[in-house]
Amino acid sequence: MRALIAAAIGLAAALALVFGITAMGAPPGETSKEPLHTTVPEHP
Repeated sequence: MRALIAAAIGLAAALALVFGITAMGAPPGETSKEPLHTTVPEHP
């Protein structure tokens, strides 16, 4: 019985954490104006 109560408390804590992070929303992101470099420059 104790294990069931501990599992329920853990699940409630995990859900509270997930819902709390979701409620805060995503941070505002900005895109870079610089192009991404996908190739390695040549070595001298």
